[in-house]
Amino acid sequence: MAFLVLTYTMAAHQRLRPAALAGVLLWVPVVLVNLLVPLPGLLATSPAYLVLNNLLAGSVAYAVGRAVQARRQSTRMLRERARIAEASQRSLAEQAVADERRRIARELHDVVAHQVSVMGVLATGARRVLRRDPEAADAAMATVEETGRATLRELRRLLDVLRTDAEPAAELAPQPGLTGIEALVEQVREAGLPVTLRVDGTFEPMEGGVALTVYRIVQEALTNALKHAGTATALVRLSVADGFLAVEVTDTGRGPTPAPDRIGHGLVGMRERVALYGGILRAGPRTGGGFRVYARIPLESAGAVAA
Repeated sequence: MAFLVLTYTMAAHQRLRPAALAGVLLWVPVVLVNLLVPLPGLLATSPAYLVLNNLLAGSVAYAVGRAVQARRQSTRMLRERARIAEASQRSLAEQAVADERRRIARELHDVVAHQVSVMGVLATGARRVLRRDPEAADAAMATVEETGRATLRELRRLLDVLRTDAEPAAELAPQPGLTGIEALVEQVREAGLPVTLRVDGTFEPMEGGVALTVYRIVQEALTNALKHAGTATALVRLSVADGFLAVEVTDTGRGPTPAPDRIGHGLVGMRERVALYGGILRAGPRTGGGFRVYARIPLESAGAVAA
């Protein structure tokens, strides 16, 4: 019984070659004993019968063990195939959802762009006829009002389509702008990095997206300086000239460790934000030490936007 259990265990839990070798090592001595040492007294029987009986028992135990192992492997392979098929199906479903969302986003984008263009044309017409025909101007502005509300609804739907499930829920706090840079600089100072803020030129009201982009650039640059610059100082400079807004963040530290095979998500995000408004971004080590982030964004007046 011990030999049968050992044979079954090796066949059921080991590969073919170790299991076969174990069976040979277990049963060859048994066969030799059956042939060379006859059973005494009443137990005496033919050596051939003993050999055949033991070999048959060992073969059955080995076959059962191999069958159990084959069954386990088959079940494991089926489970793996099912897992891969489920993952592939999920990936295809997510891809289909993403493609459909992009298609819907393009359609909603066209709708929003058309409605905004209509609002601009109606507002221009209302402004021109305001003194000559106030009633017509009032009707045009009423249409602008209704179109604006419809555009806002479509824009909300567009943002819902573009938002993914992995994104966190939107906060109710207002988005930061240029007015929040001073508070941001103060927070970085309290964190241990001496920062100087310099503002050149006269800042007129600008698009909220541009102001938010400038804030995010300063935030990302100061965060990187705080993490990588070490013992250093930083300078944030904002300037407006010739219809362009320039933001420059420099530090005197050692800068981030270069990694050719790795691109930081913060730098990519800053470039995407700046490129969205037709600007340029340059970031890299400074001559003489430190790191510099420079962005230049064109400013559009309200009249230019309407045109």
